[in-house]
Amino acid sequence: MRAYRINSRAKINLNLNVIRKLKKKKLHLIESLVCFVKLSDKIYITKYNSKNHKVKFIGKFSKNITKKNTVSKLLSLLDKDNTLKNKYKIIIKKEIPLQSGMGGGSMNAANLLNYFYKKKLINLRKLKKYSLKIGSDVILGLNSKPKILFKDGSIKEITNIKKYHILIVKPNFGCSTKKIYSSNKTFSKSEFNIAKKKIVKNVILNGKNDLEKSAFDLYPALKRIKNLLNQNKQANFVRMTGSGSAIIMYFNSNKFAKNALKIYKRKLNNCLCIVTKII
Repeated sequence: MRAYRINSRAKINLNLNVIRKLKKKKLHLIESLVCFVKLSDKIYITKYNSKNHKVKFIGKFSKNITKKNTVSKLLSLLDKDNTLKNKYKIIIKKEIPLQSGMGGGSMNAANLLNYFYKKKLINLRKLKKYSLKIGSDVILGLNSKPKILFKDGSIKEITNIKKYHILIVKPNFGCSTKKIYSSNKTFSKSEFNIAKKKIVKNVILNGKNDLEKSAFDLYPALKRIKNLLNQNKQANFVRMTGSGSAIIMYFNSNKFAKNALKIYKRKLNNCLCIVTKII
């Protein structure tokens, strides 16, 4: 049987504001402008004549993925509720670097959920239910449209985001999301209003990622990388995505992004550098 292929896009945060810490749940109230890029993991899924699902990760970023991952967690939840009529063989070619702040694992689970929804194996209510059970950012990846995550947890899809060409710079280490949030002491007032129909251009250009301060304190090499990238005059702006460790350079043209690629592949030879584009 021929496998069905899914492009599981990398997620980036154009900005990320931490509004406050929720003491009871030990979580943080955030708002963010989220986009997706052409860089993607490739998921191949087929029905599997077996008593158990088979999940296999391949590709250059497949190492160190444990058996307890977002895809296995999703399948366990679906099996517990007897949701799936068949077992599935799922092969995921990892093209998104691990622990980069680009939501590779969460987006894998989100895209599989969307696949089962399109196959009418789950309804819209269960689609949202399972996404929230797996991880807080899974619901953002149920489609690849740009969207705002508001501080109250609501989400609004938007259309007026510039399709920047970007250079992803990922050092040879990952960041602990738990540690970065735990040590965060930077908070912002809300910038997004649900009533607004458009995102003000300055919110993107002058935006920020509140997690950078704690990330840079925990991983000083990240600050040195960003300071170096900020010297590039062709970049519109430079910003860490999510809780890191990837730092993104945003350009108006593919030419500028490729110029930067040549420069920083040489200057930062211990970093992974990838040129791609917002979709």
